[in-house]
Amino acid sequence: MENKFITISKAKVHNLKSISLDIPRDQITVITGPSGSGKSSLAFDTIYAEGQRRYIESLSSYARQFLGQHEAPDVESITGLSPAIAIDQKTSGRNPRSTVGTVTEIYDYLRVLYARIGVPHSPKTGKPMLAQSAQQIVKRILDLPVNSKLQILAPIVRGRKGEHKEELSQYLAQGFSRIRLDGEILQIDDDLKITKNQHHNIDLVIDRLVLKDGITQRLTDSVEFALKIAKGYMVVLKDEEELFFTEKFYCPATGESYPELEPRLFSFNSPVGACPECNGLGETKVLIKELLMVDPSLSINEGAIGPLAKKSTFLYQMLKCVAKEEKVSLDEPYKKLPQKFKNILFDGTDKVYTFSFKSENSTFNFKKSFVGIMAWLQKKYHESESEKVRTELESYMRIEVCPACKGERLNSYARSVKVANLSLMQACSLSVDDSYAFFKDIKLGTEEAQIAEKLLKEIRSRIKFLVDVGLNYLTLNRSAVTLSGGESQRIRLATQIGSALSGVLYVLDEPSIGLHQRDNDRLINTLKHLKSLGNTILVVEHDEDTMMAADHIIDMGPGAGIHGGEIIAQGDAKNIMKSAKSLTGQFLAGKIKIDVPQERRTLKNKIVIKGANSNNLKKLDVEVPLGGLICVTGVSGSGKSSLVHNVLVPNLKQYFDDGDLSEYLKNAKNITGLHHLNSLIELDQSPIGRTPHSNPATYTGLFDDIRNIFANSNEAKLRGYKPGRFSFNVKGGRCESCEGNGVKKIEMHFLSDVYVTCAECNGSRYNNETLSVLYKGRNIADILKMSIEEAHEFFANHPRVERILKTLLDVGLGYMAMGQSATTLSGGEAQRMKLARELAKRVKGSCLYVLDEPTTGLHFQDIKMLLSAINQLIELGHTVLVIEHNLDVIKTADYIIDLGPEGGKNGGEIIATGTPEEVVKVSGSFTGKYLKKYL
Repeated sequence: MENKFITISKAKVHNLKSISLDIPRDQITVITGPSGSGKSSLAFDTIYAEGQRRYIESLSSYARQFLGQHEAPDVESITGLSPAIAIDQKTSGRNPRSTVGTVTEIYDYLRVLYARIGVPHSPKTGKPMLAQSAQQIVKRILDLPVNSKLQILAPIVRGRKGEHKEELSQYLAQGFSRIRLDGEILQIDDDLKITKNQHHNIDLVIDRLVLKDGITQRLTDSVEFALKIAKGYMVVLKDEEELFFTEKFYCPATGESYPELEPRLFSFNSPVGACPECNGLGETKVLIKELLMVDPSLSINEGAIGPLAKKSTFLYQMLKCVAKEEKVSLDEPYKKLPQKFKNILFDGTDKVYTFSFKSENSTFNFKKSFVGIMAWLQKKYHESESEKVRTELESYMRIEVCPACKGERLNSYARSVKVANLSLMQACSLSVDDSYAFFKDIKLGTEEAQIAEKLLKEIRSRIKFLVDVGLNYLTLNRSAVTLSGGESQRIRLATQIGSALSGVLYVLDEPSIGLHQRDNDRLINTLKHLKSLGNTILVVEHDEDTMMAADHIIDMGPGAGIHGGEIIAQGDAKNIMKSAKSLTGQFLAGKIKIDVPQERRTLKNKIVIKGANSNNLKKLDVEVPLGGLICVTGVSGSGKSSLVHNVLVPNLKQYFDDGDLSEYLKNAKNITGLHHLNSLIELDQSPIGRTPHSNPATYTGLFDDIRNIFANSNEAKLRGYKPGRFSFNVKGGRCESCEGNGVKKIEMHFLSDVYVTCAECNGSRYNNETLSVLYKGRNIADILKMSIEEAHEFFANHPRVERILKTLLDVGLGYMAMGQSATTLSGGEAQRMKLARELAKRVKGSCLYVLDEPTTGLHFQDIKMLLSAINQLIELGHTVLVIEHNLDVIKTADYIIDLGPEGGKNGGEIIATGTPEEVVKVSGSFTGKYLKKYL
């Protein structure tokens, strides 16, 4: 029995109500249920936490101190547990140096491949450079015509001043008698006069010989000796002709030589390989002319250009001299100045000016050319040690692609090394699909193929795993920071398949996030593949396709928070559908569903974008209607986020900041219709607070009102308590023993830190004096322990507090405690918390709300509540723009913008626009194809 099941007995973590169950091993099990019903508590905080803890306990105490300790979950017993690996929603770190290639480790194999079989090309001429051994050099010299008279030279001085007497006397003592000084062959003797303060080239004559039979051994000795003396370089003189040879990589056109290839040369995180301009980040801060301009209608003396506003600076005084010689007045409005002077002002000139001025108590007199304020300020930014100066200059800068490496992160030498005619960064900028094809069909010579065989096998298999989890549209040089939670989770899933472990328990947290229905099958096949290796897969998921493909479903509920934590039904999809108690089953069976609106709203106003061109967008012309629910859809990587977050949102922000887009239009040719909107609000899945001090009451602003209510009570007035007395963040009213945390952290060396309830305040966070002030028989700590549902009834007489609590109920967060720590909220809960806060604000005018996959982590029932909250916003005259894959949301939209047809370079086009009914009729739309059955 134990071998076939993971048996859990009496789990009580968070809101779990002492549940016991059997989960089949070596199967795919989906845990589902409403948001907050206890799915993650069961999967991650009970099963995964216990699997991890047992594994770590099996290690030595020395190893354990580095791994951090896991507290034992509150469960009576778990049997049949395997070592557990969690693949959760946490994005792949915030490190700007991480890319898809580095996270999957494919880049490490590519670096070795390029170091072992890469052919360096000259960074200047683009022609191949070859390093030669002494044997190869001898072979090339022997190919010269028979009876050629040759001199073998070793270059010992190149472009150095001095008489070089010591070096020459050493060589004379070794038996050498001739040198070539600046092209002339001379005897080394005491009368040799070398001008001390001139640059010289000196070659030592190693041997003079005639090419004929039997010369090979002598030639080889001479060549080896010349290379040894000149550290890898030598010259062969044949009559007047000069042949240069080197053991290093050398460019004949420029005379530069380059080091051996090694893996770290291809690392943009190593000073050996990184682009010196941007230090391997691929982007750099660049001064922008438009940002330097304050107001072109003013003169330079009136402050038309920000950095020239101070008259005492060296730069301003120099400019004054330039203006005087160019006969230009700095009191003239900037826009009326001659174009020639404007060019000199910003970009400088080679013309030499006479500068004579006083600046900061010093007098200057000198002649030189003027570099221009752009180059001057850029140099000042890089060289200044003053943080104030750098911060000031940063206000005139924008982050742009590095001009030196064009965003490729590596230095010019590393970028010039090629395998099968592609440099490493060119190979990394191919889509995963294309790079798989490139490495599969790569043509190599016999020796190269032998060296690369194992490397290519690893590279191909790892790229194939990315294709299998539906990430074929990504590129290997895509920054990990730009990946969505679902994408980074699927990358880690691909990495796990690569390790091909068996007998492992994998716990996944909604891997289908950000995945179009079309790509869902690939993900499900990946999970089935992991299962076939002999692993147990536990997936927290709301996706219908995944549930239908699972071997076993556990439905949690019935509600959320205190109303959840029970098992409502379990079994395969058919059993769940038969259960009358299971909401999930009712939705799967189609007995309950989200209704399609009777009629779509008529949308009059619109924003028109012309020539949208960010990432893979192909100069799109897009209309975004206003006043309804607008859905941006399409397969993963089709350009949805690029259109919304890189084109529409930044330009809107700029418009609201400046009221004008003429100076600054980002990633588009033209945008009109922005005047129909008054404001923009973005709601994403980032946490609402990063400390336990943040909670629903503080985040929504409720707590300020509640503290005022307490401060206005008779008892508080008598004692002179102000609202601050009722805050657990400041001294005065809080318990000082635990500093308002309610718990104390006790560090246990070799064991996990233990949090014990503060004995002074019993976890209430406040001191006794504060707790003795009551409102309706409850103190401030009792209020924080209430659920939002209870608090809504309790504060019914306070319109403002009641309104905020009502919006929290409307978005389905009634189960949450008022004082629940923000760090324990899921991404979906955080986004709905933000939505509730905005709903409660009563924004005037017309606002655009942008939501990015708000259905993440939501059950069918929660989506129903979310849609009614969104419709409330639209009824108030606002527009809600949603990037979404969930067909229940898409079918209720007033207008759809469907991008595609594929992801990556094969996407970025508009496939269909219009109402859901219109999109369904478009044959090329994948969204339309899957949407049909929902209508």
